[in-house]
Amino acid sequence: MKLSILDLSIVPKNGDRHQALKNTLELAQQADELGYTRFWVAEHHAAGTAAGRSPEVLIPFLAAQTEKIRIGSGAVLLNHYSPFKVAEIFNSLEELFPHRIDMGIGRATTGPISDMALQRHKSVYRQNINDSGEQLVELLHWMNQDFPEGEPFADIKSYNNGSTPEFWLLGSSEWSSMAAAELGLPYAFAGFINPSMSFSIAKNYQARFRPSTHKSGSKKPKLMLALNVFAAETEAEAHRMTAPFQLFEYRLRSKGDTQSLLEDENKALEILGNAYMEPTPLEDPKRPPRVLASTPDKLYGWLNQIAEAYGAEEIMIQSVTRNHQARMRSQELLAQEFLAPIV
Repeated sequence: MKLSILDLSIVPKNGDRHQALKNTLELAQQADELGYTRFWVAEHHAAGTAAGRSPEVLIPFLAAQTEKIRIGSGAVLLNHYSPFKVAEIFNSLEELFPHRIDMGIGRATTGPISDMALQRHKSVYRQNINDSGEQLVELLHWMNQDFPEGEPFADIKSYNNGSTPEFWLLGSSEWSSMAAAELGLPYAFAGFINPSMSFSIAKNYQARFRPSTHKSGSKKPKLMLALNVFAAETEAEAHRMTAPFQLFEYRLRSKGDTQSLLEDENKALEILGNAYMEPTPLEDPKRPPRVLASTPDKLYGWLNQIAEAYGAEEIMIQSVTRNHQARMRSQELLAQEFLAPIV
């Protein structure tokens, strides 16, 4: 099973957004040395906690200072952008760093006001317009230079240097699983967003998959599962690491608050009080809990059980914390357990 990393560039304790991006680089370099498969950066707008808002900027910064690991987006929010522009950006990245770039594509609202701010024509709010399927198909045509004859874009080229980025569709819904299956695309499912539906959606993707006719697609289902995972030397320490994330989720659900910075572990535990939920062990691999936190040996067993149940070739790890050193150690402990034979 492959193991990869998703990073949000969390603003650290006693640090600022500049330090958050430097920490992302340090995490990527460590992941490269330890043998992780890929390192993805996210796109979050108007977010106080996360400095990761421009994958197209961070990807070349990270790729230029790593050697082997694949670097990509988790994800570019295609519903806000021109497919042609996204294609040209990622073709350029592939030309700079051949065979190391992943183009993870998703869709999401960033909030009604920030959604409008991302759009060029602010007088026409596109909240009720859903053309995500058309955008995906258009992007595939740009990447593969195969618009049907007679199409308006057939005579325009999105040039590349002979290779293209690895294309992944990201999602957490039935829609994304259906789109990935119908278009024959590798699919990364955000289990940390929709854990209760993750198994049925993953199986729906695999059952309905149709081999792609595009060069950017796949001939067989290719599933990656993204999960919240925290590793530490002791279970108690791993559990404490989850408190800031629990508080962040509580604020997000109750107030829609994306501006507050994550607290440190002690402050988060104090604020949560009785609302703090001790992470539970894995009981059913088809229904992983929202957070997996334990020692690396237990996590090794749990993640392998989940991957086998889902038929996932790869697990992507997300660990939302302001404690950069604890995050580095968690990443190292997981690599020692999972990746030691190939390091």
